Amino acid sequence: MMKNFSGSPLNSNNQTPNHIRERNNRKGSLLSALPLRFSLQGYGFCMAALFFFCFGSLFYQLNGGPPKILLDIRQYLGKSLFSSPPPLVLPFPSQVVYNRVGKCGSRTVVILLRLLAERHQFNLVSSDIHNKTRLTKHEQVDLINNISNIPQPFLYTRHVHFLNFTRFRIEQPVYINIIRDPINRFLSNYFFRRFGDWRGEQNHLIRTPGMKDDERYLDINVCILENYPECSNPRVFYIIPYFCGQHPQCREPGVWALERAKQNVMENYLLVGVLEELEDVLLLLERLLPHYFTGVHNIYKSPDYKKMGNMTGTVRKHTPTLEALRVLYHRMRYEYEFYNFIRDQFHLMKKKIGLKSASQPTVYSPAFLRELALHTPEPLQEDEELDTDLEDANSWLVHP
Repeated sequence: MMKNFSGSPLNSNNQTPNHIRERNNRKGSLLSALPLRFSLQGYGFCMAALFFFCFGSLFYQLNGGPPKILLDIRQYLGKSLFSSPPPLVLPFPSQVVYNRVGKCGSRTVVILLRLLAERHQFNLVSSDIHNKTRLTKHEQVDLINNISNIPQPFLYTRHVHFLNFTRFRIEQPVYINIIRDPINRFLSNYFFRRFGDWRGEQNHLIRTPGMKDDERYLDINVCILENYPECSNPRVFYIIPYFCGQHPQCREPGVWALERAKQNVMENYLLVGVLEELEDVLLLLERLLPHYFTGVHNIYKSPDYKKMGNMTGTVRKHTPTLEALRVLYHRMRYEYEFYNFIRDQFHLMKKKIGLKSASQPTVYSPAFLRELALHTPEPLQEDEELDTDLEDANSWLVHP
């Protein structure tokens, strides 16, 4: 029998402390090597992913888009693999206001705009309010906010006097407009209110249901020569307030309103055309606002549009007597000064763009009426005294 010198029982599995220490050291060195090996593998994986990302990004930029395989995958999955859609690039300008002047071809232009809006995918908002051109401050704020909230690009149109957006700290849109010879505009409006246009024989009764027959069939010469309100100032002072604005003084015939209107045209209007040269107006709009008006001239000249456009002509319109025209032209002296200013600016724009002027004389030639006006002082009010000084009487005449 063997003796146990250590004082412990005999066992084949028993090991000395040195053996245990050696075994623990071997286990420790093995476990410490494992994290190092895993760290090297993760590092290699990250570097490989970074390389492929950089290479893919460079390939994407050089080829102007994702590789074909990604496009095929996107088509297969039915949705984009890229989280954010490309940003919408808006045309400039993307906010246009057409504060259309009554009886200056506005219905013709609105028909064209409806066709163009569908073709070019811009938002057309055409107001049906016709008899509210002058607004209170509160109404101005409401309308300006409503216009500014229209999704861009948009074109807003309404019969309304010029609105100053910057007065209310809102970005000013681009304005466009069209005017026409003042006397011809007045005659068109006079007979339209009474007898409508070719769209329907009874549409004038719907527009002016409260008009009595003695007013409806009032001879225009009597209206002018006998100084009826409809044929006198401030009613015939009509075009300038559309460009002067909402200030109360804009509705008073005079130099202040005239100059304010000219200033607004120069500062806020991209184009103000003249109806007598409508085709040139459309061609200029194509050049200046191509994302709105490209193709408008071809539409205007098409046979299908001609059928629609012919329905907007006023019926029963006729020319007043020469005497009545003399009086009316004198009352509209500021209107004609503004009209001639606009026509000159329009011709200058055509020259800059490179369009040959196809200018036509107005229906009532200023040269012809200027000669007549030498003998046509303005009808006197009861409290006025006659001034026989011809030089003062003709100081308002506009020279070509």
